[in-house]
Amino acid sequence: MSNIAQRLEALREVMRREGLAAFIFPSTDPHQSEYVADHWKGREWISGFNGSAGTAVVTHSSAALWTDSRYFLAAEEQLRGTEFQLMKLKMPGTPTIAEWIGEEMRKEKGGMSTEVGVDGTCMSAAEVRQLVADLRHQGGLTLRTNFDPLAQIWTDRPAIPENPVEIYPLKYAGEAAHDKIGRIRKALRERHADGMLMASLDDIAWTLNLRGTDVHCTPVFVSYLLLSTTSVTLYINKEKLTPEVEAYLKAEGVGVGSYGNIKKGLDDYFEYNILMDPDEVNSVLFKRGARSVECGTRSEVRGARNVVEEESPVKRMKTVKNADEIAGFRSAMLKDGIAMVKFLKWLDEAYGAYRAYGANETEISASSKLEALRAEQPLYRGLSFDTIAAYGEHGAVVHYEPTPDTDIPLKPEGLLLLDSGAQYLDGTTDITRTIALGPLTEEQKRVYTLVLKGHIQVELCKFPNGASGTQLDILARQAMWREGLNYLHGTGHGVGTYLSVHEGPHQLRMEWKPAPLVSGMTVTDEPGIYLAGRFGVRIENTLLVVPYKETEFGEFLQFESLTLCPIDKRPILVDMLTPEEIQWLNDYHRMVYDRLAPHLDEAERQWLADATKELRNKS
Repeated sequence: MSNIAQRLEALREVMRREGLAAFIFPSTDPHQSEYVADHWKGREWISGFNGSAGTAVVTHSSAALWTDSRYFLAAEEQLRGTEFQLMKLKMPGTPTIAEWIGEEMRKEKGGMSTEVGVDGTCMSAAEVRQLVADLRHQGGLTLRTNFDPLAQIWTDRPAIPENPVEIYPLKYAGEAAHDKIGRIRKALRERHADGMLMASLDDIAWTLNLRGTDVHCTPVFVSYLLLSTTSVTLYINKEKLTPEVEAYLKAEGVGVGSYGNIKKGLDDYFEYNILMDPDEVNSVLFKRGARSVECGTRSEVRGARNVVEEESPVKRMKTVKNADEIAGFRSAMLKDGIAMVKFLKWLDEAYGAYRAYGANETEISASSKLEALRAEQPLYRGLSFDTIAAYGEHGAVVHYEPTPDTDIPLKPEGLLLLDSGAQYLDGTTDITRTIALGPLTEEQKRVYTLVLKGHIQVELCKFPNGASGTQLDILARQAMWREGLNYLHGTGHGVGTYLSVHEGPHQLRMEWKPAPLVSGMTVTDEPGIYLAGRFGVRIENTLLVVPYKETEFGEFLQFESLTLCPIDKRPILVDMLTPEEIQWLNDYHRMVYDRLAPHLDEAERQWLADATKELRNKS
């Protein structure tokens, strides 16, 4: 019996004892994080699927996993040989979780419970609210949120991390923690709230100018932050705080409580209004914060608090970078560009026009080489996500990560899709390049050029202050749509300042995202096309939103490329590009050379000069 089969058997035994008809495993932690500490990787443990997004559901006789298009191919591979059926989100015919559970319950014979379980600490209040309504429409199914079966069956479950927290220097943060707290309180007053419960780990790290190592590739630490009009309390395992950090927090006016005491902290919260973001705060704490409480030591009971249900004001504050943060991004991108040029030269010598030796590289060895070159750069702190080095047909797996079992050799032909990034103390990077390792087919060149056209059209865009990313997304897709091609992931996301590589709420994507784009935001530009079983192409830069001009119609904005790295010209079908697109590429390459060349040796400068040489229309 496989590990997954044994785990499902143990889970179902617990479900029978608890009278549960089904159990749901989301991919998040109590803080609604995209990437989570090992302690909360329950969905991966029960299903074997390790993507960053997905939900597993288990009944007494069946199991299914929902994930998005980034992981369709990877999930098919990882779920093979298990009970789990893959449910492809946003694809025709895919049922919702509630619909599937309802159908499975109708198949069950006699006397089965109608109660569904989920660990309410790992699902937001908004998601639980919607799930309760959806289940009710499936024959009156109910939801239980106060039980975690993993506490009984995951016998070697990793502990909650206790890694030390460090102070993030003010010269990189650009604003003191007490000043940020003052801005947050002002925003709360505007929302008629006295205080708030902050649950998002990157919001807490940004607010307090602290960083940690509790989550792989993301410098955050497990904690909560509770603000009132007169106090700020960080709820954290105190073993994580050095004397230096304790003294720093005291100087910034921040008290400390134990991580496990956050419920008591909410009970003791003395003010009437509290802002809790229902998309951020988990269901258990949301209910605790809203319930009736006793006033101090008196037995008098005050009525339920007034919960201000709004988006946390911190989300949009941290997306608009100050001058020091922008300077840090420029510095981080310079270092990253140097590492990328060294890597691309090395790769080109192995496979490309400058081939100097017989190559014997694989996806993993290429990833390791790039990581080693980044590690040589000052202020390097690690990767910002696991490198996606996808050669050939692996490039069609949107979030493919090579493992010893899947690693394949690189050949002097076809395309290598390389999506990677790093954490530097002064900034976070995210870049994708698709690289020709040798001869290409006309199809590969055409697809590459369509993706490049979409990428350039986003970079060329001028737009009114406050436009949303949804309004701009068409620019990345219009050329490929004319060819009947598309991609199902977003076109762009925000990037944190030595924080999460995915930062919102602003995005570029087809689905409606009303968050406005304003000057000072970072956002990626990463269209792609993926042809299953053949190859994939993606090209990505990180951009900064900057002023363009002001007219009688208001303020207009544009994008500035922060990423400094040549875009491979060899796969381009030049006749498919407009003169404006060719001019943009030449201007971009001129900037890349001017910025990077002073930091390279003579051989590297010569390689970069050739890689950034002006592209000319053949006609």
